[in-house]
Amino acid sequence: MFISLLHVVRELIVSALQTSLMLFKIIVPISILTRLLQQLGIVDYFGIILGPVMELVGLPGQIGLVWATAMITNIYGGMVVFASLAPGLDLTVAQVSVLGTMILVAHSLPVEGLIAQKAGTRLRATLLIRVMGALLIGWILHLVYQLTGALQQTNQALWNPLLFEQTWSAWLLAELRNMFYIFLIILTLMAVLKIMKKLGVSDLMTRLLAPVLNILGISREAAPVAIIGMTLGLGYGGGLIIQEARTGNLSRRDLFASVTLMGLCHSIFEDTLLMMVLGAHLSGIFWARLIFSLLVIYLLVKLIRKLPDKILVRYLLSSVDLVNDKTVSNGQG
Repeated sequence: MFISLLHVVRELIVSALQTSLMLFKIIVPISILTRLLQQLGIVDYFGIILGPVMELVGLPGQIGLVWATAMITNIYGGMVVFASLAPGLDLTVAQVSVLGTMILVAHSLPVEGLIAQKAGTRLRATLLIRVMGALLIGWILHLVYQLTGALQQTNQALWNPLLFEQTWSAWLLAELRNMFYIFLIILTLMAVLKIMKKLGVSDLMTRLLAPVLNILGISREAAPVAIIGMTLGLGYGGGLIIQEARTGNLSRRDLFASVTLMGLCHSIFEDTLLMMVLGAHLSGIFWARLIFSLLVIYLLVKLIRKLPDKILVRYLLSSVDLVNDKTVSNGQG
């Protein structure tokens, strides 16, 4: 019994290390590049370019820098820029809700885009869906809040961090700490998934979600990792789904639907709380994002089932190293 347990633990650690290293090969170069972009001030130019776009969703042009930073770096980077700009702009709760929802749909695109690519989705397709999706939901929310007169009171952010220039050594230590946490989380997730399978919890959850999964076109096999991605993040769910992709257990249509869903709506608890700290309302950052993501996936799955395989492979599906790749035209998912 004890030897058997040790064998299971060893397998879990090895699998977690392999998956983590796969993610680190993506995360490390991108982290260094984004750090350099920040140091050189190139991120600021993205903000200037996005200024007119922000006005279309009812936001001041300066807020473009916040979204640009979040897209290129991560949510926390966007939050820090927001904390430095927001005090002088007199933003309403509606405006912050629009911004927060757009950030949640499209952030950390270099890292998360490459993770999605590793899982079988073309990078350009991922970027297009997430950026255009963020703009669309931002525009819809802006119109709804404007027409109904909802959430027009002045926003009061709960988080006002002290801003400081981080040194390279401090940045490196923070990145190493983050990678260690990623490994621990992936290890924990793999253990939880194994326990869930043993106890039959995965099958129960899948059966309960069967009606929704059928509508979205996501198969039973893809359900557990899709749920992990939605609740804990694309970094973690994406790592697991890359592993699933390499086993060949999922069709490539399944991979596309699952990864795209996780891209549009992931970390629904943690990230939602982060935006609430900035003053955003749940109507946008949680409910609108969730409903919008499910609707987009429903329409995308309907579309890819009708598209020829040649078009799918050329524009939506990337090449992934699968052990036993199922055909693109697999009917489910």
